[in-house]
Amino acid sequence: MPKTTRARIFILTDDNALMRELSSALQSGNLDCVRIPYSREAIVTIGEENPNLLILDMDAFRGIADGLAFSRRLKTETRLPIIILLSEDALGDFGFTLAIDDFAVKPCKPVEMLARIKNVLLRKSNIESESLIKHGDLMIDLVKYEVSVAGRIIDLSFKEYELLKVLVSNKGRVLNRQILLDKVWGYDYYGGDRTVDVHIRRLRSKIEDADHSFVQTVRNVGYKFKEADSP
Repeated sequence: MPKTTRARIFILTDDNALMRELSSALQSGNLDCVRIPYSREAIVTIGEENPNLLILDMDAFRGIADGLAFSRRLKTETRLPIIILLSEDALGDFGFTLAIDDFAVKPCKPVEMLARIKNVLLRKSNIESESLIKHGDLMIDLVKYEVSVAGRIIDLSFKEYELLKVLVSNKGRVLNRQILLDKVWGYDYYGGDRTVDVHIRRLRSKIEDADHSFVQTVRNVGYKFKEADSP
């Protein structure tokens, strides 16, 4: 029988007791776990090692704001699934953010953490099972994070890529700027909605030409992805 590949879980924590508990639980669930210390180079290390999921212990940071900032940067650079652990006292400072996939309050039972990990990995697997989005000559490969038009690979920034995915997933529906900000930049983004206009303009300059027109501006409202590819 072929050998089953074990998912690798990275745990960023300074808590030795927590690490022992989680390590034992994850190994019993057929998951490999690796502990990494928090440092300025941690994001680079995580990106190079490419684990399947990361658990972030907020107590390893100076505060929850620093931990969430680390998570947001990591999401931007790696798109890695992230579960955070935080103390009950920190709940008051915690707000929903797209920078994480799930969270648990310490002390968290190992069996609960194992269930949360498997749920997040399953959701990721289900998303990647439908790996291609096609619309006329436009193709988005969700596994390779690659976009092409008529076979030509398009070099998009992370935000341009995420913006395109949101628009295509809501084809024919007008999305106002605030909705796009929430879905792409997150609920905790405080920049102005002009950011959306700038990224839409850059995106259109890359994916549209004389033969392809995908995004329509709806004046005083927002943007929508056209039902049909047309010049």
